[in-house]
Amino acid sequence: MQTPRPESREVAAAQVTDKYSEYPSDGLTPVRLAEIFKEADAGDVLRQAELFEEMEEKDPHLFSQLQTRKNAVTGLDYEVIPFDSDDPRDKEIAEFVEAQLGGIEGFEDIMLDLLDAIGKGFAVSEIMWSYDEGHVVVDDIRSRHQKRFFWDSVDDSFKVRTQEAPEGIELPKNKFIVHKYKARSGHPSRAGVLRVVAWMYLFKNYTLKDWVAFCEVFGMPLRLGKYQPGASEDDKRALMQALVAIGADAAGIFPDGTAIEFVNTEKTSSTDLYERLARYCDEQVSKAILGQTLTSDSGGGSYAQSKTHNDVRHDLTVADCKAIAATLRRDLIRPLVLYNFGEDKRIPYLRFDAEESEDLTQTATVIGTLIREAGLKVPTSYIYKKFSIPKPEGDEEVATPPGQTAQGAGFGPFSFKAQPGEPIALKAGDGAGHGTQERVDRLAAAATRKSAGAFKKAFGPVLKKIENAASLEELRDMMEDEKAVAELFGEMDVSEVEELLQKVMLYANLEGRAAEDGRH
Repeated sequence: MQTPRPESREVAAAQVTDKYSEYPSDGLTPVRLAEIFKEADAGDVLRQAELFEEMEEKDPHLFSQLQTRKNAVTGLDYEVIPFDSDDPRDKEIAEFVEAQLGGIEGFEDIMLDLLDAIGKGFAVSEIMWSYDEGHVVVDDIRSRHQKRFFWDSVDDSFKVRTQEAPEGIELPKNKFIVHKYKARSGHPSRAGVLRVVAWMYLFKNYTLKDWVAFCEVFGMPLRLGKYQPGASEDDKRALMQALVAIGADAAGIFPDGTAIEFVNTEKTSSTDLYERLARYCDEQVSKAILGQTLTSDSGGGSYAQSKTHNDVRHDLTVADCKAIAATLRRDLIRPLVLYNFGEDKRIPYLRFDAEESEDLTQTATVIGTLIREAGLKVPTSYIYKKFSIPKPEGDEEVATPPGQTAQGAGFGPFSFKAQPGEPIALKAGDGAGHGTQERVDRLAAAATRKSAGAFKKAFGPVLKKIENAASLEELRDMMEDEKAVAELFGEMDVSEVEELLQKVMLYANLEGRAAEDGRH
């Protein structure tokens, strides 16, 4: 079978008219929006694509949410995985593909262009093939505007308008990367999240226009003009102009026989109605794009709620990574392998590192608990690898806790029972080589470390109240309630803290007595 040759000419070259738009958002109404969507449903997405572009330009919140969604993917590392990691040929193919992807200039920008499909349903980029040292390589990947593409009304085939064929041609094989995003099932022209949030965008724009108009007259008295029953149209017009001039310039003239009255209106309704409606629209946009609202704004909420919302957003990021990886494997990696190896079945996989970053503090706590409480034997090699800490070599200096030597002298994990072969020496001349004050300091440091778990248990009810509080105001009110504080104190278990203090005081007392006896 002869290896096919790539299409090297530029098919959908950018046109001067691509930068121009009909600006369909100007004077947008529910009727016009419905008409634009009906055109897209019929296959012509030109006005819908232009509308979506304007929506991103005019709405800062919408733009921010889309950028957050896209950057969550472009900021991740990726790797090319062989089809069969044990097959030398598959390894060779994967290494070649990885080198080619790494050599594409601005590959993150290319992915950002393709992720435009999240908002608009689909995104298309054209591959510019070339030759280098006998290999077919990617010279460039150029984004193409969505309005250049459409679905044929007869057979629903996907086509592109070109200078040579304004009526449209089908996309040449292995020439374009077509990334489609499915926010929901259905035709790709209806799948983008901007289709979902378009109505919120429209209602928010109405709200902002009314809000601006309200702000222009807020606090100003109503200017009421009165004219005589026999006043002419010119007199009425002059009076109206005078009313307008008074509002804008605080000065005006009007015909004799007319009067102007200022009426102060009482503001009985909430003045933040417009802001609340605009904020509601923004929240719905955030739900559609990020899958949540709490972490996208500065609103209040508990830490546990924030963790839950972050998990939802992580699920979307994983889905986006899988979708873009599948698209690049099908439309970029597959033809690259086909042209250079004649292989179109055993295609390498592209995988993004979309795993959530682990809470190392929590991991360290769990490992420490398993070692101390359960007596679990954990290899030190695992701990070094888990925390990416290099093993010390030879006599290399190592970090130690304050008051503890590198050899482990001192109270260590602060066990008050003598360890086998390591009796606790309290008399002077015990050979430890440490002064009394130093031993007391080490005792205090060890007690502090040991008390962490006891204090955590004691303050558990307090931390639970803080975590479940919906706002700082609610927490403050609770802490100012003497009865609630008394009940909270009753829930605190301080028995371990008391026992620890008693032991420390006993050992400090014995240490002092032993030192005093040594001087006599």
